[in-house]
Amino acid sequence: MKKYWKKLSRIKLTERIDNALASTVNFENSHYLGYPVSHIDENVFNLGGADLDKAPLLKAYIANPNNIGCHTLGKSEEAFKGSQELEKEVIRVLAVDIFKAEENSYDGYIANGGTEANMQALWIYRNLYKKEYNATLDEMVILSSEDTHYSVHKGANLLSVDGVSIPVEFNSREIIKEELDRIVEEQKAKGKKYFMVISNLATTMFGSVDDPNLYAQILEKHEVEYKIHIDGAFGGFIYPIMNKESKINFQNPKISSFTIDAHKMLQAPYGTGVFLCRKNLIENVLTKEAQYVDGMDLTMSGSRSGANAIAVWMILFSYGYYGWFEKISTLLLRTEWFEDQLKELNIEYFRDPFMNIVTLKSKHVTKELAQSFGLVPDTHNGNNNWYKVIVMDHVEVDDLLKFVKELKKNID
Repeated sequence: MKKYWKKLSRIKLTERIDNALASTVNFENSHYLGYPVSHIDENVFNLGGADLDKAPLLKAYIANPNNIGCHTLGKSEEAFKGSQELEKEVIRVLAVDIFKAEENSYDGYIANGGTEANMQALWIYRNLYKKEYNATLDEMVILSSEDTHYSVHKGANLLSVDGVSIPVEFNSREIIKEELDRIVEEQKAKGKKYFMVISNLATTMFGSVDDPNLYAQILEKHEVEYKIHIDGAFGGFIYPIMNKESKINFQNPKISSFTIDAHKMLQAPYGTGVFLCRKNLIENVLTKEAQYVDGMDLTMSGSRSGANAIAVWMILFSYGYYGWFEKISTLLLRTEWFEDQLKELNIEYFRDPFMNIVTLKSKHVTKELAQSFGLVPDTHNGNNNWYKVIVMDHVEVDDLLKFVKELKKNID
């Protein structure tokens, strides 16, 4: 039973959103003179005839609330408190009901995507090491597997911190323990004392899941400081729900923060990643110079769409936990059906049993077939080893069957 993740009726959803927007400054009739924002420009966007009472999200986009800041900590801009309260409810559901945090033990915000959320974590840990240990940049290093999302390399570049990729076993996509041990020892010999880890909760290409405890074991063996961030951009809304035995959550003291993307599995509008962390971490990125902001700006992006926060809230509470469980269970059933077909054809592939990604070895798939069905390769340079299939909401068994039939023709 989930504590906060409940299903609300359409009437209740609309009522809550209307109340939130009523607590947000209305630029149609307000006399606010100091805000560098307004409602959506009606001279450009034709809103005539729109039945906004039946479209609460559209109403939110027109109102254009700004969710600047982090609303789980300190004050926030009073003019937009309605949409900010709904964002706080989203963060609470994700932290407590999905990732098993204790009450009031977390902070977080809806970022503009998983890339930002990953960089937010690295930014926090870089500053923490500088403040608490007087660490220099050349004493820090970022560790991640070779399957990790490219946002980690962006973060390393922006923060001027070295990054090192850990090799994985080709078929299982598991981090090679001996290589991790060797690399940590090597980095320590180079003067690295402070480690930031990005551990994957379903990689973009394979849906593979790293073991954060392996990182912790090796780093503790070498007696170095470390923080572990979980990149659950793709897997965050499916893996911990379907894998009841998952230990990748806030009950694991080795884990400090998470990324989740609502614009992937949750089908929210793009620009809705989520960052979650334990208390007493996000303060490390306080921008003291943001004096005109009422409250503390602790986020990388600053101004953020309150309408996107409302969209995520609306999706979560339209389904509730059990409705969402039923939806992703259906996706996994389709994925398992597809997996069974590949087994019958002796096709080599990778799949985590709790994920909806199946990645086929490229030797079984012609380029023409891959292009026809929109398969994504692990590299676009022409020397790819894999093609992935993602069973999203629009991918039905009939679609998979068509692909299997064409695949069989190639084999025959």
